[in-house]
Amino acid sequence: MKYLKVLYVQVIIGIIAGIFIGWLFPGFAATAQLISETFINMIRMVIAPVIFFTIVGGIAGAGELKKAGRIGGKAIVYFEIVTTTALVIGLIVANLVKPGVGVNYSNIQPDKVTQYTTQAKALNWGEFFAHIVPSNIVDSFAKGDILQVLFFSILFAVGLKWMGKSGTPLLHNFETINKVLFNILKIVMRLSPIGAFGGMAFTIGKFGFGTLAVLGKLMLTFYATGLLFIFVVLNLIARYYKFSLWKLLVYIKEEILIVLGSSSSEVALPSIMKKLEDAGCDKEVVGLIIPTGYSFNLDGTTIYLSMSVIFLAQVFNVDLSLGQQLSVIGILLLTSKGAAGVTGSGFIVLASTLSTLKVIPLEGLALLIGVDRFLSEGRALINCIGNTVATVVIAKSENAIDEVKYKKIVAQGI
Repeated sequence: MKYLKVLYVQVIIGIIAGIFIGWLFPGFAATAQLISETFINMIRMVIAPVIFFTIVGGIAGAGELKKAGRIGGKAIVYFEIVTTTALVIGLIVANLVKPGVGVNYSNIQPDKVTQYTTQAKALNWGEFFAHIVPSNIVDSFAKGDILQVLFFSILFAVGLKWMGKSGTPLLHNFETINKVLFNILKIVMRLSPIGAFGGMAFTIGKFGFGTLAVLGKLMLTFYATGLLFIFVVLNLIARYYKFSLWKLLVYIKEEILIVLGSSSSEVALPSIMKKLEDAGCDKEVVGLIIPTGYSFNLDGTTIYLSMSVIFLAQVFNVDLSLGQQLSVIGILLLTSKGAAGVTGSGFIVLASTLSTLKVIPLEGLALLIGVDRFLSEGRALINCIGNTVATVVIAKSENAIDEVKYKKIVAQGI
């Protein structure tokens, strides 16, 4: 009976219950949709402030601003290269495997598909980039506009850093507020079994088991792609910087298990930072890279986003040209930066990305809600591992790591 207290077990029970309820009582789908949307809204209400306080703490909490700028510059270049690679891999695999072909979308109105297809040629890049700068930051927080919140967060962090010691009390207050927000997230996470139940009941009730089988193909494709990214791309990066990826994974094995059970990479953030410092990485590097990476280096989320966009395009028979897929990469390189390592955030960012693209019906997101919990686990694991690797890479490039201590501690796997 003690296993019933484990959140991951509760989520599995919720999903199984949702499958049976959706199958036996398809009329419950409308109510199940409300349950699922309410859960997602509970996550959405804290995403913007979590991003703000995390980014401000990561930048303003660093040491000398010049050094922090250099570390940040290296990090941004690294983040962009690696996340772009993840996006491209996701697009290529989705195009080859075609996980969305054959999904039934008869319950969605055809005229809406035509409407979005017509709008595919009307992307206005000028307006898109201009939108990043908020005219009213309070409105940006209220609407949860992630890109605008990120833009303001970076400027706020620099301004706070320029205050010097006089800004320290405010920074400490921000750190306290961030802890409160994380506690709120813990409360919301306890409700994830209910959210998973609602999502699965809605999906099965409205789309049936045929859809679930196809979504199973999407899930397998995503996890296979994630493993490919970790053990090929990240492993090559680790070899280039002369450290063992496998030993690093063994060293953070407890955090990996925590992320797997909670489906959120955010829960392992403090412990990962402590372990990297204990292993000889400079505190300033760890303090800047890890929090910033949770918004700028979400490798798992970017794979999920690119793959999901292609998946939904295949579901609705929207034939994206090469130029349009390159546009998808460009948009996702921006929108993916606003996804904190919190359960459901990748799904929320996917919704905002589809709104920006105006190519694929937003109604198609209902296909993903039911299995988003399992996809979220993969995203969180890849994000967590990617940010850990990034921190070691930047620390080595800055000569801000005690090599002897690192090798000794990591080799012990403690």
